[in-house]
Amino acid sequence: MSETLLTQDAEGVRTLTFNRPEKKNAFTHAMYEATVAGLERAAMDPAVRVVVLTGAGGAFTAGNDIGDFLEQPPAGENSPVFRFLRALVNYEKPVVAAVDGAAVGIGTTMLLHCDYVVATDRARFVMPFINLGVCPEGASSLLLPRIAGMALASELLMFGDPFDAATAQRAGLVNRVVPEAQLKEVVAERARALAAKPAEALKVTKRLLREPVRAEVNAVLRREGVEFLKRLHSDEAREAFLAFMNRKSK
Repeated sequence: MSETLLTQDAEGVRTLTFNRPEKKNAFTHAMYEATVAGLERAAMDPAVRVVVLTGAGGAFTAGNDIGDFLEQPPAGENSPVFRFLRALVNYEKPVVAAVDGAAVGIGTTMLLHCDYVVATDRARFVMPFINLGVCPEGASSLLLPRIAGMALASELLMFGDPFDAATAQRAGLVNRVVPEAQLKEVVAERARALAAKPAEALKVTKRLLREPVRAEVNAVLRREGVEFLKRLHSDEAREAFLAFMNRKSK
């Protein structure tokens, strides 16, 4: 595995840890590729019953590393970021997320495709796409209104403001909110509980839960991707990204 993605196995649970703590685990092109490879390996390993996604150093992920993103922007649906999202959407085994600190952009939208999410009470979420002149991704434009309701989904996506763990739970992004000191213990217990279930029955249950909307989710992923790529080349996005980079350099 890449140094930016750590892997640990215990009792049928494989934990994949985003490991760029100095950058709040912001995703680079290479990190997406490493995570897709990590998910594929876990999918093929019969000893792995459950996958846990988490971040090192008190952050889940700050989303895309903007510098890397601008140097290597996604060029189509086979770009690593889109392959990562499709891997999660179509994953057969249960995926648990342990969220602490920042969960920015894809760090929030990926939770829509996890099966159980535990967040700390200090976790902070944001889907800042509108503020960068782009549009929603991760099928959030489809799934968030369905689970959160149109009013809250519109507020979160159209304003792009940060929100706390209680709001994330109200929006259906998070199952449980715990103090930071309890995160590892609670996630480990829940992941072990899932791993102890009959493996094939668990896969079938997940498939029955997800399959009715999977084709629609994949179609929306593609439509969002097309619009996202268009928006990346817009004057609005260029100005927004330039302003972001200027603020970051000060």
